[in-house]
Amino acid sequence: MNLSNNQMVGTIANYPLDGFDDLDSIDLSSNQFEGPIPLFSYIVGTSYLSNNKFSSLNSSCDVQDDTLLSFLDISYNQLAGELPDSWSHFKRLEILILNNNKLSGKFPSSIGSLPRIQVLNLGNNNLTGELPSSLKKCTELTVLYVGENRLQGPVPSWMGAMKKKVSLKRNRYTLVDSNDNDTSITLPYNGSIRGYDAQVGLIWKGRLSQYKSTLRLVKSIDLSSNKLTGEIPTEITELIGLVSLNLSRNNLSGQIPRKIGQLKSLDALDLSRNHLYGKIPWSLSEVDRLNFLDLSSNKLSGKIPTGTQLQSFNSSTYMGNPELCGPPLERKCPGEESTTSTETKDEDGLISRGFYVSMGLGFVVGFWGLCGTLVFIKSWRYAYFKFLNSVGDRIFLMVKLQKA
Repeated sequence: MNLSNNQMVGTIANYPLDGFDDLDSIDLSSNQFEGPIPLFSYIVGTSYLSNNKFSSLNSSCDVQDDTLLSFLDISYNQLAGELPDSWSHFKRLEILILNNNKLSGKFPSSIGSLPRIQVLNLGNNNLTGELPSSLKKCTELTVLYVGENRLQGPVPSWMGAMKKKVSLKRNRYTLVDSNDNDTSITLPYNGSIRGYDAQVGLIWKGRLSQYKSTLRLVKSIDLSSNKLTGEIPTEITELIGLVSLNLSRNNLSGQIPRKIGQLKSLDALDLSRNHLYGKIPWSLSEVDRLNFLDLSSNKLSGKIPTGTQLQSFNSSTYMGNPELCGPPLERKCPGEESTTSTETKDEDGLISRGFYVSMGLGFVVGFWGLCGTLVFIKSWRYAYFKFLNSVGDRIFLMVKLQKA
């Protein structure tokens, strides 16, 4: 049943539930509905209720039996009050999206009784307290977004072991900040579960933006100083608007994506202190806007691609990669050392020996070629001196006449 993207208003009565459990999906999103969430939204397979004015989740407390609900999106509404402690009836729930509301209070312990939950998004509310320890029972949880709340206390130690995609931005955790936390993250993540496209929250120029279909417009990605493992996803080269990419100080392995040169707007790239190996892609030399580059402390090898861009950086950019060679490093690539030394030797020989020998022979031939002729041939000697006398007289006469 799809009633989305209209201008429907008012509250929705709790009709008798007979027949609603036969529906696979209900879509009431992007309208002007208000009041409590209708009870039938909790018993179908999928419920889309986002972008309305719903104000209460309390109707979920009226659910008595286990339901078929697997997807529930009530984001961008006006939900207020505390989260109900009645989640134990939603054993099949896989995706729960409640971000951008006015929810307050602490997390109920029953939130940990969702054995199939994969995505839990409660960002941009007014939730307080700590994350409940019961969440560690949710072994299928892949994405946890609780940013933009007022949570506080230490980051739970079990969170790192479960390797979730976690966002704790703008809370009051005492043992975490944006670039140095103890949360383990594994790449890549393709962000699609049962038709739900994972959104990315990004703070750019002081403003929090949500990127979904416009992910290519992302300007900056900073995941430095975490525990990222795996390879750098090749899909990252499709973010054509990317200006800054920082994946330094992690445990990334594999090779630098071959098409990284597609990021023509890239101004800063930091992949240092990882376990990347293989050659530096030639396409990177085509990024002419690159002003900062750090590939140090990896396992990269081979010749640094030749071009004015990559050779313009200081040698410290490539330090800590013993198998890298070529300018600006002093280490010569195999096959270039012998050629260079031979050329240097030939050049030095030409200057120190051949040059002086040629100069000496030229002097001897020139001097004795002229003087020897005058010494041994008398008629040539007389003619030569007669010519010199004639030139001298002619010059003397011209000087006298000039003075007169």
